[in-house]
Amino acid sequence: MNSARSWVVFGAAVLAYVVGMTQRTSFGVAGVEATERFAVSAATVSSVAVIQIIVYAVLQIPVGVLADRVGPKRLIVAGALIMAAGQVVLAFAPSIGVVIAARVLVGMGDALTFVSVIRLLPNWFGGRILPQLAQWVGTLGQFGQIIATVPFAFLLQATGWRPALLAASGLSVVAAAVAAALVRRGEPPPLTSPVPAGGMLHQLLATVRRPGTQLGFWVHLTGGTAPTAMGLLWGYPFLTAGLGLDLGTAAFVFTMLVVGNVTTGPVLGYLVTRYPMRRSNLALFVVSIILVVWAVVVLWPGTPPTILVGALFLAIGMGGPGSLIGFDVARTLNPSHAMGSASGIVNTGGFIGGFLSMFGMGLVIDLVRATGGPAAPLYSLDAFRLAFVVPIAVIVVGMVGVAIARRRARRALFEAEGIQIAPLWVALFRARRGRPPGTVR
Repeated sequence: MNSARSWVVFGAAVLAYVVGMTQRTSFGVAGVEATERFAVSAATVSSVAVIQIIVYAVLQIPVGVLADRVGPKRLIVAGALIMAAGQVVLAFAPSIGVVIAARVLVGMGDALTFVSVIRLLPNWFGGRILPQLAQWVGTLGQFGQIIATVPFAFLLQATGWRPALLAASGLSVVAAAVAAALVRRGEPPPLTSPVPAGGMLHQLLATVRRPGTQLGFWVHLTGGTAPTAMGLLWGYPFLTAGLGLDLGTAAFVFTMLVVGNVTTGPVLGYLVTRYPMRRSNLALFVVSIILVVWAVVVLWPGTPPTILVGALFLAIGMGGPGSLIGFDVARTLNPSHAMGSASGIVNTGGFIGGFLSMFGMGLVIDLVRATGGPAAPLYSLDAFRLAFVVPIAVIVVGMVGVAIARRRARRALFEAEGIQIAPLWVALFRARRGRPPGTVR
């Protein structure tokens, strides 16, 4: 545990995830060009991204179960190779139907990667560093967005559709080779409870019913909805077509997603370790920042200043680390034999919220264009203002889900271990009076 070999395995696995993030995000960068290349509407382009996310989300639970049973290494290698194949198909796609098939492949490969990396961590690390590593995986993965946003965007502009996508495919082949050579399964953690009797489906249903799994799902949805919708599809079109920013400025603002993620991840990792009973409060605080800044942008009279838009993307980037808190919640409130399946369930949260938001935004944008007549532009700032109501509404629903699931999880924790967690305002009052901060046995 926590050895030099552990860090080698960690590095190889994270490399596969970084490259996977590049493949996941690349179509969002190429969204405007795809609209023109295949002569399709904004709703059609959003549907392609939504289908990719649906495939990703649907596969999360089976992948989690497989990670528990066959080990993460095989899934990481297979995921990289499948994504490489998907990008090759996309490079030579003659029609939108083939584009959809290509992105289905990318979604499948992507689905195999992140949960497998998260499942690998308890086999190689333990102690206080473990909850921080989940944040570091997410933080380092954002460099995949940087690759997609800056080098891939400029490569796409300089060389065209096919060479850029083939270069992206080659990255996944390299990642697969590195994972095959260096990643090992390691020693699974000891069982913390007996494996339930019954088959795989019975065990999966038991995981779904646990309040900790449900709380992790809603935490992931609230934090992951905005980064998914804006990072995978609508962020770049909003900057370039909605606001009219040039490529360089748009790329700089878009990288604020990564800056928000990278700067927030280590801080949240430390706070989660320091205050494990307040993880949901941390997640809700991050989401509240996103909603406030987004509301200012939507209500701003005229074109919002670039610095405000940058602040929005910075705040949205903070949602990624906020969503990762859901994995730590599920890990600690589930038995060790169910870590993979619980992580898979949690990881569907942000992507369900993301594809609902992406598809809904596409419909709103097309509706605004239709009401403007034949001469109306495909993308407009007013259309994006209205479309932003969709992800905001999804996040608010998720916050309600967090509140309900948290109440059930705290009740279950008290019944099982006698640990009672006081509301945050009570804990703050006790801390001010010099009393224990709200967790009693």
